[in-house]
Amino acid sequence: MAHVPSFERPVTYLLDRIRELRQLVGTDPQTAPEFGRLEENVSHLARQVYSGLTPIERVAISRQAGRPYTLDYVQNLCTDWIELCGDRCFGDDAAIVGGVARYRDRSVVLVGHQKGRTTKDNVKRNFGMSNPEGYRKAERLYRLAERFRLPVITFIDTPGAYPGIGAEERGQSEAIASCIETLAMLTVPVVATIIGEGGSGGALALGVANRVLMLEYAYYSVITPEGCASILWKDVQKVAEAAFQLHLSAPELYELSVVDEIIAEPAGGAHCDKELTTTNVDNALARTLEQLGKLSPAELREDRYQRFRKLGAFAQ
Repeated sequence: MAHVPSFERPVTYLLDRIRELRQLVGTDPQTAPEFGRLEENVSHLARQVYSGLTPIERVAISRQAGRPYTLDYVQNLCTDWIELCGDRCFGDDAAIVGGVARYRDRSVVLVGHQKGRTTKDNVKRNFGMSNPEGYRKAERLYRLAERFRLPVITFIDTPGAYPGIGAEERGQSEAIASCIETLAMLTVPVVATIIGEGGSGGALALGVANRVLMLEYAYYSVITPEGCASILWKDVQKVAEAAFQLHLSAPELYELSVVDEIIAEPAGGAHCDKELTTTNVDNALARTLEQLGKLSPAELREDRYQRFRKLGAFAQ
């Protein structure tokens, strides 16, 4: 059973009981109004609970195993999906998936981090932490998109690039830097969506986009709170303080113009209503691609440059 954070337990308990009651009574139309009232009350409770979340609680939600992952969005939003594997140098990395697909009657290139839901699948996906071959695969797909004039859609969900010795030996930092350079030079629309965790350079390798969208309870940071606490204070118990100081939540990042749009999640988080979350992501992606489609190739590159050039600017 997946771990449920303490602040979520009242909502989760009530939702589970409602599901059990539905199974007991079946589809009796006489009970529908009463179930509607129960669900509305739970939704109201969830909104109250989630309106005052601390940064570290938002991080906990972003890591929920039930949240939609990249392949879930691909399955529900796209047709004619063809996954392309391998970096043509070393091998394939299952922590990053990518390929070509049809999205709203247009061909696109899709790249995203992929986690697993079971222990076996998480080992296969390396918990969403990519090795250099994963980033070189991503770069290969970016270049493919440029060659065939296809928009690039990325989904970010990683605690960071894999820090193992083998990854460093095979050029982890160079692979990430090369991804960043390639994305910066593209003359096609690039839209990144942070769907869960957005940690460190492992996220930025998929995040140099014309527009960066972010789910409401995702996080985006230079480092995980645990890593920050270990480095700054040598004390993992400081993780809540680290999350607060990193300003990693969607509202804070939107205020700082690090992200361009916050995509609303259902009460309780994306894992509570995957269908609604997918619809919200779909609408945001379609609207953003339509806006970017009005720009010329040269304007798209300049737009991306100016977006990142402005980050960190301050006024006296």
